[in-house]
Amino acid sequence: MSDLKTIYRTLSSDPFPQSMTITLGDQELHFAKRTWRIDGEERGLRYGENPDQPAALYALAQGNLELGGVSFRGPDEGLVCALTEDHMLQAGKHPGKINLTDVDNGINILQYLSAKPAAIILKHNNPCGAAWNDQGLETALQNAFWSDRIAAFGGTVVVNRTVDAASAAFINSSYFEVVAAPDYAPEALEILKKRKNLRILRIPGLAKLEFLAHKPFLDVKSLVDGGLIVQFSFRNRIRDAVDFLPATAERDGVLVQARTPNAKEMDDLLFAWAVEAGVTSNSVLFVRNGATVAVGTGEQDRVGCVQLTMHKAYTKYADWLCFTEQGLSLYELQAQAETDQEARARLENIQNRTQAAKGGLPGSVMVSDGFFPFRDGVDLAVAQGVTAIAQPGGSIRDHEVITAVNQAEPQVAMVFTGQRSFRH
Repeated sequence: MSDLKTIYRTLSSDPFPQSMTITLGDQELHFAKRTWRIDGEERGLRYGENPDQPAALYALAQGNLELGGVSFRGPDEGLVCALTEDHMLQAGKHPGKINLTDVDNGINILQYLSAKPAAIILKHNNPCGAAWNDQGLETALQNAFWSDRIAAFGGTVVVNRTVDAASAAFINSSYFEVVAAPDYAPEALEILKKRKNLRILRIPGLAKLEFLAHKPFLDVKSLVDGGLIVQFSFRNRIRDAVDFLPATAERDGVLVQARTPNAKEMDDLLFAWAVEAGVTSNSVLFVRNGATVAVGTGEQDRVGCVQLTMHKAYTKYADWLCFTEQGLSLYELQAQAETDQEARARLENIQNRTQAAKGGLPGSVMVSDGFFPFRDGVDLAVAQGVTAIAQPGGSIRDHEVITAVNQAEPQVAMVFTGQRSFRH
């Protein structure tokens, strides 16, 4: 075991060259490898996804790409790749790939959420909790954290506003690996530095993400045979409530149309679709009052993903009751209940209250990154008290799906996004 711990503390050797050039037709993009001097040692990435995978980070240093009349992000618009030692207010140790890609996906989501203070907590490159509101950053952080306290442990926090003392104190009340923000108040930085192993990153560009949201970047996927797939990065077309499309469909000459969401539902759907852009597909999200209730990721079938996300909502709700009322996790209480009758009674009480509250799902909205091929997933969500749904539309059974929300009592709203947001 001690050898394994040594592996995680060891910096991987870096055989990668100092520069890299990508040529696309007559356009060239020149990249420079990023290294940092930390504790007297000049090194690049600590390692890749695993300690035995050497890795390197490259920043676009020169060249501007234009394809199909669309301009891509240029060398002066770097965020994670532009990090210097001065931005690493507390480095802890040389960053690894996962540390930076989690921050990057937080930025990917926040670029569509500049209108309000927002916080994303990520784990393994997926959001486990996300929230925004008009009350301030501390409230956003609290709501994101309590969305999934269990998964947040050891996660990465990315926010779009300056971290104040109250927000820093809340961050320090739990264990996180990384926090990234556009800036920090001096007293906030003093609080955060009490956690010696916390990586504290200042990324000024987080304060102006709205200027990048309309420009794509070159998204590159490497195949196991050494081949490459390149694509335009995903661009969210839903920037305002008016960008949603009415959910309508025609079958055998009969037109069906869903109820239009009200203002509160629209705001939650807008937020949820932005978060969805950073979730591994096949996925669905439940959101209520500007915060995720549950995030379902990476399922092979859509109805199964709805079921999984519902299960997560119930589990996280029960854990919230346990932790806030008894200072125990749900799993600790379950372990006690195996041998302690009083603990069994407390667990049963929490389980009953969770079932009665339907895991906090009533009044929430649901978004799906792909269309619903059948109405089964929608029927499940409606039964849990979901009041509005956003999905791409385009299924041959759209009329059945719309009929499902129209038959609900009370009637459930639905809108189409007109685009899919798969992320593999």
